[in-house]
Amino acid sequence: MKRRFEVWLPLLLSAVMILGMYIGYRFATGQPNKKIFKKDRVTALQEALDIIRTRYVDSVQIDTLEGNAIREMMSELDPHSVYLPPAELKEANDDLSGNFEGIGVEFSQIRDTVNITYVIEGGPSDKAGLLIGDQIIKVDSNNLTGKSINSFKIRSLIRGERGSPAKLDIMRNGKVLPVTVIRGNIPTPSVSAAYMMDKTTAFIKLDKFTNTTYREFMEAAEDLKKQGMTQLIFDLRGNGGGYMDQAIQIADEFLSGDKLIVYTQGVNSPKTEYRCKRPGIFETGKLAILVDELSASASEILAGALQDWDRATIIGRRTFGKGLVQEPFLLSDGSAMRLTIARYYTPIGRSIQKPYTGGKKVYMDEVWERYATGQLYYADSNKVSNGKIYKTHGGRTVYGGGGIMPDVFVGLDTSNYSREINMLFLNGSFNDFVFHYYLDNKKILDPYPNPQVYTQKFDPAQNMWTQFTNWVKKDTVNLSGVPAFEKAKVEQRMEAQLARFKWRDSGFYQVMNTKDTVVLKAVEMLRKE
Repeated sequence: MKRRFEVWLPLLLSAVMILGMYIGYRFATGQPNKKIFKKDRVTALQEALDIIRTRYVDSVQIDTLEGNAIREMMSELDPHSVYLPPAELKEANDDLSGNFEGIGVEFSQIRDTVNITYVIEGGPSDKAGLLIGDQIIKVDSNNLTGKSINSFKIRSLIRGERGSPAKLDIMRNGKVLPVTVIRGNIPTPSVSAAYMMDKTTAFIKLDKFTNTTYREFMEAAEDLKKQGMTQLIFDLRGNGGGYMDQAIQIADEFLSGDKLIVYTQGVNSPKTEYRCKRPGIFETGKLAILVDELSASASEILAGALQDWDRATIIGRRTFGKGLVQEPFLLSDGSAMRLTIARYYTPIGRSIQKPYTGGKKVYMDEVWERYATGQLYYADSNKVSNGKIYKTHGGRTVYGGGGIMPDVFVGLDTSNYSREINMLFLNGSFNDFVFHYYLDNKKILDPYPNPQVYTQKFDPAQNMWTQFTNWVKKDTVNLSGVPAFEKAKVEQRMEAQLARFKWRDSGFYQVMNTKDTVVLKAVEMLRKE
């Protein structure tokens, strides 16, 4: 009996394997993704590419044609579904990674020359001895002078793999010096300012939502709490968004319990809820969120959640109106699609996505329309009130569609700069002057231990304005007729730009916030509550 079983055992195992393979095949062919197991028919697009490849009169870059075809397909969807070739994909990923690999400097193109405007302390360039004011003439034998050089090309040359050498030719004091910098990992902070405005009021400025944003926020908030923070002004103006999960985690720090923060849903994406998961660092203090027409996506998720739960006072102007969620899909040639897969909804069910049926140009130009129609200047000109009406958990009226309408509207300053001053901002002459003024007067900031003391005691007075008016004469600009209020605004901007060289963006905002109408309104509202 035993011998007979040993003879049949191999046949029995073979039969089981064949049966299992057959069942597995039948199961696979019954699933939605069965095309993975079954070759698709050739599409008309693939047929066209094959015909062009084999029959066209000249040689053709098929990869380029494929990329253009994908880009054209994406343009027929929504304004935020995009195709990214390999080079653009790396740039986009670096922007949201919270760091990049490079030499650790900030630069500005002044008069067709690359000038180093900041050297990161302890970074690769600092270790190599580079200084503010040095001019980069060459990188690895590539010239960086002339009108044909742009910021994209400069970044592509000075960035590179960590540990690789960047051989630079530096112009300093009229002499060319060879300097080798070993590239390293360079952080790109998303929290650009975090400081105490007074004994209890803190200010945090957030530029974007990167991989490191939540960590940066927590470090800033913990430090500010130690300094006595009981009320916070959180500035999201100009923040175009980024990673949704970072906004959700920050919202969790302001909301208690297991409150709903946001949910997403699409035709091919089931409803997914994101709720609070832990006790937050600032669940009870007074909170003001600053927004404007360039606050978008993740910024709107955060502002919308806090508004729906009546947790914060939203101050400023109507946000951009981007309520779509993108997911990246890598392609075989190293490119990628960022495809919209769902819409997101605030806790009470608002979709704040503005219409895009008129095409991408009309969609993007809608912000400029707000300028033209007065929506950025006067609260009663806002059209968002035409959207669907919702009630917050506290019973206040809010609206869906077209962005987040603030609880307190603060319009743009109607006292605009004159044409001459605007031209100097746009052509770089203003930044050029302040940069050279700093180089010629480096010790001017030495007496001031921090931006607060600097703001109170530094006075550019007539001397700096006189130098500025002489400086811009080379651009054939005459500032003798500039009114006093405009002169005062320009001088404050000079003071803030100088502060940036010593205290970075934090110093800049500490100077500008002293007269920022939106910040001042936030301070006023927090005192009233």
